[in-house]
Amino acid sequence: MGALMRAQDWSASPLGPLGTWPQSLRTAVSMVLGSKFPSCLVWGPHLITLYNDAFRPILGAKPEALGRPFDEVWSEAWEAIGPIADRAFAGESTFIEDFPLVVERHGYAEQAYFTFCYSPVRDESGAVAGFLDTVIETTGKVVAERREGFRLALEERLRGVTEPRAVMAAAVEALGRELGASRAGYGEVQADDATIVFDACFVDGVDPLTGTFALGEFGPESVTRQRQGLTEACDDVRAEPAQVQATWAAIETRSFVSVPLVRDGRLTATLYVNFRDAHRWTADEVALVEEVAARTWAAVERARGESALRQSEAHYRALFENVDVGYSVHDVRFDEGGKPVDYCVLEANPAFERHTGLVDAVGKWVSELTPGIEQHWIDANGHVLLTGEPVRIENYVEPLGRWYDVHMFRTGEPSRHRVAVLFNDISERKLAEGRLRELNATLEERVAERTAERNLLAKIVEVTDVMVLAVDLDHNILAINTANADAFERIYGVRPRAGDNMLSLLADQPEHQAQVRAGWAQGMRGENVTFVEAYGDSDRVRPYYEVNFRPLWNDAGEQIGIYQFAIDVTDRIRGQAQLADAQEALRQSQKMEAMGQLTGGVAHDVNNLLSPIMGGLDLLQRRGVGGEREQRLIAGALASAERVRVLVQRLLAFARRQPLQPQPVDVGSLVAGMADLIGSTSGPKIKVVVDAASDLPAALADPNQLEMAILNLAVNARDAMPEGGQLTISARSDDVGRGHLSGLTPGRYVRLSVADTGTGMDEATLKRAVEPFFSTKGVGQGTGLGLSMAHGLAAQLGGVLLIDSRPGLGTTVELWLPATSSGSVPVERAIGPEVDVGAGIALLVDDEELVRVSTADMLAELGYQVVEATSAEEALRLLGDGLVPDVVVTDHLMPGMTGTELAREVRRRLRHDRVLIISGYADVEGVAHDLPRLVKPFRQADLATSLAALSQARG
Repeated sequence: MGALMRAQDWSASPLGPLGTWPQSLRTAVSMVLGSKFPSCLVWGPHLITLYNDAFRPILGAKPEALGRPFDEVWSEAWEAIGPIADRAFAGESTFIEDFPLVVERHGYAEQAYFTFCYSPVRDESGAVAGFLDTVIETTGKVVAERREGFRLALEERLRGVTEPRAVMAAAVEALGRELGASRAGYGEVQADDATIVFDACFVDGVDPLTGTFALGEFGPESVTRQRQGLTEACDDVRAEPAQVQATWAAIETRSFVSVPLVRDGRLTATLYVNFRDAHRWTADEVALVEEVAARTWAAVERARGESALRQSEAHYRALFENVDVGYSVHDVRFDEGGKPVDYCVLEANPAFERHTGLVDAVGKWVSELTPGIEQHWIDANGHVLLTGEPVRIENYVEPLGRWYDVHMFRTGEPSRHRVAVLFNDISERKLAEGRLRELNATLEERVAERTAERNLLAKIVEVTDVMVLAVDLDHNILAINTANADAFERIYGVRPRAGDNMLSLLADQPEHQAQVRAGWAQGMRGENVTFVEAYGDSDRVRPYYEVNFRPLWNDAGEQIGIYQFAIDVTDRIRGQAQLADAQEALRQSQKMEAMGQLTGGVAHDVNNLLSPIMGGLDLLQRRGVGGEREQRLIAGALASAERVRVLVQRLLAFARRQPLQPQPVDVGSLVAGMADLIGSTSGPKIKVVVDAASDLPAALADPNQLEMAILNLAVNARDAMPEGGQLTISARSDDVGRGHLSGLTPGRYVRLSVADTGTGMDEATLKRAVEPFFSTKGVGQGTGLGLSMAHGLAAQLGGVLLIDSRPGLGTTVELWLPATSSGSVPVERAIGPEVDVGAGIALLVDDEELVRVSTADMLAELGYQVVEATSAEEALRLLGDGLVPDVVVTDHLMPGMTGTELAREVRRRLRHDRVLIISGYADVEGVAHDLPRLVKPFRQADLATSLAALSQARG
């Protein structure tokens, strides 16, 4: 190196020619060149590098460093060593061991380690002019120590891992972290030798490599090298055309090492390490990967062997614990003469206890466990032990009361005196053999009995009403009884027989075939299934069947088909439907009853309020109060009050609490007499047809209320035919028996029908048709009380109202009225004459003051002297005080005594019956039929007519 230094032209160097170098520099260079230790002198502010031959290996393949700046020579590491150089120029010496540096000495970056000392060198003036770098590379030592630590840590980590996959995962993670790799993993070649499955994988910054890959994806040359057991190391796949670029790009890899595992000439696995970027593999790194692969495969094989051993032991223990065969190991004891005299149970499985009934037998001698055991059992143990010949015995153990099938064999060395025993309790078999011998003696008799039993069972199955059918899994009929065949033929028109395919029989009936297939599919799942379903054509009455499917098994426990039990439950299903309908009808009836009570109460209150209004207006009209305009207003108010009175009567009719005067009515004549009225009401676009049977019996009804009901029904029919149509009113007699759809008491009835050809009603509207105030007409076009009044009237008379309607087909309303054998009473429609009721004392009793005042004015105008009482009790006190009225007018329902009770008392005391009951309450059931009554509200003319009737009755 000295010759090279002398030969170099230094004139262009910051140091100048050699001859001009200061003595301090010459001395320092002389020391460096004379040293056998790697040394380098860095001189001057330009850090000129001067070094000896021992330092050259540290430079490696770097460009010639002699005379170049030190920071340029080691530019890649200057960030780490620059501060140390600065301290040397500051006069500070530095010594560092195993200093890590990434250097580029061979065309690539590599990790290296150095132990070095930077010592300041002073010039003639004593100033620091440079520093001496004495250095030794320790990369080999550091790597060796690190690798040894890694090996020890890996071995320690793998020592406690027993699962093969866990061994591999731990190994590749440790290796990947040690090398700073992007990925490290393990793959096993599959039995087809064409695919490899990657499982355990460590990653850092890339995706894991897992799943199944074709070996060919890694290129034929790589696969061939792997099959030959050769390690493959690649610094940069892009620099090697033979590598499959697409494969490596897909898994984000540019550099790799792959170590194959070849067993018996076959590639079985590979361990790999990947880098995302190019990487210069050192021999040490490749050797480490190969070493880890060898250690890992050894650990995996060990883990697999241990796992197999554990599994074997577990299998043996499971077999030992769970096998139904009894197992025990005996220690045989001999006497001095060599004769076996006893044996001890050393080991026993759970089946030993089940077969013998002996508990906690281990460690006990047989003479203790089963005193009196036969000597031949002990002799058999001794014979097997001494001869080594296995023995098979079937015999009886008297102390245990059981038969055993026993297999004995020697285990271990004879000197250990061990005999292993396998045995089964065959007591049941022996008993069965005895029974079999007994049964064989009576075989012919039992066959005859069994045949008779089977014949009886077959006969029962054949004649039962329960439908029985068995099919295989392809729907081929295996067996069928008459009941099932009859039902099948009745429903589908074809008679099935054993051997037929059930679906083929229905090939021309696809809908039925699909239903049968779906039903039997439920049973073919191998489970017990029960359901109820209707079968047959939908346009006919379809019977319901309760179907039970049960799987059919063979002796091997395999399902070979299914069998069916079916019961006709049509009556039960229809009964349930009828019960549901009856319950719905009951709920509807209860609803209507509640609404009736409500409307009846409302009507009572309105009547009481309306009575003084109508009375007062009537008085004003009769007295001619005011001028023409006032009289017109009074007339209008009276007309409105009259309409309210009619509305209240309809509410009372719906509530079935209106005061009726039922009498025999000739319905035919009544309807015929109303024909013209109905025709004029319906209009020219509607044809009215009246059809009454000539032999109709009289109906028990209130003629006035019946006329109102018919007229309301006719108006409803008219409104349902806005474009015109036909309105038919007919009357027929019918005999009603038990169970009639009307629910009427058995007897004879007159059925009055009002039918139209109008729009009809849907089901929802039909359900609410008789509710009060329910109407499908527009606002102001109806009260919604017509049907409800007719419904209440029919019910109050002991009949019923029925409605049949369909959208677009019209509506028919039927009034069923009880028939009577009494002759009908002609219906009178004459206008009453002026009534002269005479004069006298009238006792007026009413708890409502306004009603009482209005009625008193009417009586006074009729010529009566009116005495008022606010209750029945007060009226009786007046009678007791000597009052003798000519007529008594009393409200019916009052606090305390009712009007009816008062009337009875008046009759008893005064010996006359000129008592008139007036009431606005809906409930008139408490009023005796023989008592005259007047319904609130009323006008003076109504009151005068009722009083006149009392006078005529008295005369």
